Amino acid sequence: MPDKNTVTKTIVQHSYALTEEKVSFLKGIAQDYSKVKNYVYRRYSGIRNVNRLTPVYTVLNEMRVCGLRQQLDFPVVYYELAVADAVTDIKSNWSIVKNKIIDLINANENLTHDDRVYICTVFKMNGVFSAVLNGEDYEMPNNSKDLEINVKKCNNLIRRLVRKYISVPKTENTDSFKVSPNGYKYKDGGIYLVSRMPRQRVFLPLKDNRISDRQILITLKGQQAFLTVPVETRIKQHDDYTNTVYIYIGNRDMITLSNGNIYGADLESIVYTETVRLDLKNRERAALVRNYEKQAADGKNDKAANIERNNLGRKKYDSMKARRRAKTQDFINTEINRMLQTEKPSHIVVTKPVQKNRTKSYSRTANLKMSRSFSAYVRQRLAFKCQVNSITLTEINSKGTGSVCCVCGGQGKRLKDKFTCEVCGNETTIALNSAKNIEKKFNQK
Repeated sequence: MPDKNTVTKTIVQHSYALTEEKVSFLKGIAQDYSKVKNYVYRRYSGIRNVNRLTPVYTVLNEMRVCGLRQQLDFPVVYYELAVADAVTDIKSNWSIVKNKIIDLINANENLTHDDRVYICTVFKMNGVFSAVLNGEDYEMPNNSKDLEINVKKCNNLIRRLVRKYISVPKTENTDSFKVSPNGYKYKDGGIYLVSRMPRQRVFLPLKDNRISDRQILITLKGQQAFLTVPVETRIKQHDDYTNTVYIYIGNRDMITLSNGNIYGADLESIVYTETVRLDLKNRERAALVRNYEKQAADGKNDKAANIERNNLGRKKYDSMKARRRAKTQDFINTEINRMLQTEKPSHIVVTKPVQKNRTKSYSRTANLKMSRSFSAYVRQRLAFKCQVNSITLTEINSKGTGSVCCVCGGQGKRLKDKFTCEVCGNETTIALNSAKNIEKKFNQK
């Protein structure tokens, strides 16, 4: 069991090449796992069930007696996790819809401030939200009782936008599934999984001897199985880590410190090169898809089949994409480790991530860059490594750290990666100016 001296991290265990019989078993479990999830999606994604998803036991109890598990002859250790996974996906889908609608509400000039307050409150109160969607009676939220609100108009707007943006999730993934701890055991240099036959297990030989007592994700690739396993790692104590460092996390250079040191220099060129490669590849694939559709429409089935067989597969495409992404992630982790070993911090100060304006239309190039940005991954890995190394991580508001001069506090101009102060003439990079402002703001608290 985890304790205060450990932290959870994820590792991947690899199996040896499996027999066709074992591959067939894993595929069958993954396919049924997908069927269960899709069944739950169809049954519980509607507005009638929006208030019945928490706690998950409500749905689990109904799914235990619906007959689907018996129909599929699906072991409980997989079945119940599939149900729980599907419910989590449905709740995430609702969160996405709510965030989308709230953005639209905030940008709607035809609504008053009181209307916006009421609608946002409804979205935060699941019971009220469900009642509004289903036309049921509900008690007006306390913070909205004294507001001037056209309740009927607001409720109709909520229903209309939900109908427009809600969708039923669907999964076509038939290569992975999860198994709970009572569905496996480590022994004989591998792992035994519960099978469809009572008191029989399927053995997967593994390439390492690590064991887990947590929920495991099993993914089948070719003749191998990959086990994504959460494990506990001991938190490290460093007596020589005594410094406080102030970090600006950027897109061009990954990390810039207020002392001028840079780690992960020119990360943007690595990411953007891959973005351009993928954009070109996707254009080529789109042209091939159009050609395939044209040949099929013209009745030239042999040519269409040839294009589909030789040009439209995703195995090589996905493999190359995954390798490039893994290489970038290795670079990020290496540079964070180098920063910690060099700077020896006991305390790291960064700004909170800035939320992009979701209602704004960015250029195609800007959208490409944002879609491939690794800034969230950098923050995630930095937070994890701080936890592992007993380093305090503090996030402060970014207001006032980007547009003002770190020397005199005057307004400056930002052009590409350069910052120029119009008051004192200070010239530096945007990243270094921001890092120094982070230091000043934190120490002025």
